[in-house]
Amino acid sequence: MEIETFRRSSIGHLVPVTGTDGRTKQPYSHFAFVPDPLPSEVALTAGTYKLLSEADRALGALDALTDQLPNPGLLVRPSLTREAISTSALEGTFAPYADVLQAQQASGEPATAEIREIQNYVKAAFEGLDLISKLPICLKVVSKLQQILVAGTRGDTYDAGRLRERLVCIGDRGRGIEQSRFVPPPNGDTLRDGVSAWEKWINAEQELPVLVKLALGHYQFETLHPFSDGNGRIGRLIITLQLIEEKILKYPVLNLSSWLEPRREDYIDHLLNTSKTGDFDPWVRFFAEAVKARALAAGNTIGRLTAFSQEVIDTMRGLGARGAVQDLAVTIIGYPMMTIPEVQNNLGVSYPTASSAIKKLEEAGFLREITGGNYGRQYICDRVFDELAEN
Repeated sequence: MEIETFRRSSIGHLVPVTGTDGRTKQPYSHFAFVPDPLPSEVALTAGTYKLLSEADRALGALDALTDQLPNPGLLVRPSLTREAISTSALEGTFAPYADVLQAQQASGEPATAEIREIQNYVKAAFEGLDLISKLPICLKVVSKLQQILVAGTRGDTYDAGRLRERLVCIGDRGRGIEQSRFVPPPNGDTLRDGVSAWEKWINAEQELPVLVKLALGHYQFETLHPFSDGNGRIGRLIITLQLIEEKILKYPVLNLSSWLEPRREDYIDHLLNTSKTGDFDPWVRFFAEAVKARALAAGNTIGRLTAFSQEVIDTMRGLGARGAVQDLAVTIIGYPMMTIPEVQNNLGVSYPTASSAIKKLEEAGFLREITGGNYGRQYICDRVFDELAEN
């Protein structure tokens, strides 16, 4: 950690930390960075405000597009799954989209540890959406989400679901604390006070534009690094929940991590440089650029999915389809991959009716069976799959 650079920060201070490094087993005497409470106003350039305005408009257009869908809720699970894959990839956990979808439909244990982590994120996201209908975003909520996120993974340690009870560092794990890129606040009162101040700040009435509030809140959460594992994924999930809580979006269809993933180093550098310089503007501008790009991309994807849905509906209507067949045509954009029991459950029909509906869409070329006629047959809608896999 660049001690002298962080020492000059105008938005935080260094505190000494000593102990024995759990990785190297060597004693250390170093410093941790403690961010000051977030400000109520922040200096931004005209260019950043312009980009924020463009991002706001893109979000408004995206929300309006979802309102035009017959059932916008159909996109929630595919969208959260896509975000789960990208947000996990940012942390070095990779799994193919098809494998994740197949695992969602299978019973039993996930095939790999990577898929378990991704599935855990989807579970945490749904739990978060439920919790914020009853509670504000607070430590109680994010602690529960972190516990779900790390369950059964390498991060499922003794302090899962609680503020970390140890010092952590960011950087090459094998090099030790003194050679790390960044050391967040030490555990104990310093961390508890920082998280309490963050919690109060994000729930206070702010005159800041909402996207500025989200950007600053994310910076603070990542800098505090409150948990032993999963901070990046939880921090990005909080952004999704804030967009819903602030009524910017009605549905979680903005996948920021898809934009951040190929820009991982820039993302990390912006957060670190904010601490070093005390200048929030570059980070807010980067964040606004991400929001704008992903809102536009999501809007384009929804437009193409809507057009495809109408194509399926019109084709099946022309073939005389009715009942469950027509219902499946309407809802197909929510099923990049499907099974007969899944369709049976979602449409509330019998197994033979669900099977017949799938068969008719398969004959029309909209579905493709991918399990060779074996037990537990799975079907893919290639056009929906391709749209969501690339989104």
